[in-house]
Amino acid sequence: MRTLYIAGDSTAAQKYADAAPETGWGMALPVFLHKDVSVANHAVNGRSTKSFLAEGRLDAILRAIRPGDVLLVQFGHNDQKTEDPARGTDPWTTYQDNLRAFAAAAREHGALPVFATSVERRRFDAAGTALRTLGQYPAAMRALAVREDVALLDVEALSLALWQRLGPEATKTYFNWTPTEQDNTHFNPPGAIEVARLVADELVRTRVLAPHETRRLDDEIPTDRITWPQPPEIEEKQ
Repeated sequence: MRTLYIAGDSTAAQKYADAAPETGWGMALPVFLHKDVSVANHAVNGRSTKSFLAEGRLDAILRAIRPGDVLLVQFGHNDQKTEDPARGTDPWTTYQDNLRAFAAAAREHGALPVFATSVERRRFDAAGTALRTLGQYPAAMRALAVREDVALLDVEALSLALWQRLGPEATKTYFNWTPTEQDNTHFNPPGAIEVARLVADELVRTRVLAPHETRRLDDEIPTDRITWPQPPEIEEKQ
């Protein structure tokens, strides 16, 4: 059994019954992986590279990770919050320093570090062009991945292209739009499934996983594959 650990933010995180239909893409990723590859989703709402490390959350992963496992790191949304000293980072200095710490720690434990650029938000201009919202953070991650020889899943570029193909109206059915909320950052089940598909495709393209370690990459996935467990006694809030 090989385990893929996710270190990330609310776009990937496990959601619970009281948050439904909000869905992290990490909840949908197991649908696309063979039963011999398990997912340990440590992504948490509201975290950046800085706060995730400061809270000891990487340490918790390192106590469990084993040689041959994968540490998939996706941060950026909350690193952008530079007005918050607990979370904000500079893309070309502290953000890269923190990503380097994730990669080094994984390698020290015999695991494979993988970077994933952050999934794009839903934002369009008046002409219907999907807009980039993540500043320099994706570029900084791409550059560091080359320098440190870390596999890179370019989820930012792929998700932006997907939102462009779908357009402003159709994308509403992928994000957490409800009668009471218009959320252009977090997903509902269809959106989480499609982003997880992008991640799984990239894991194969970059040879992090072999084709036989994935499944259903071209299949239509019913949304009832997504379930929301009851929340733990203390739920992490963004």
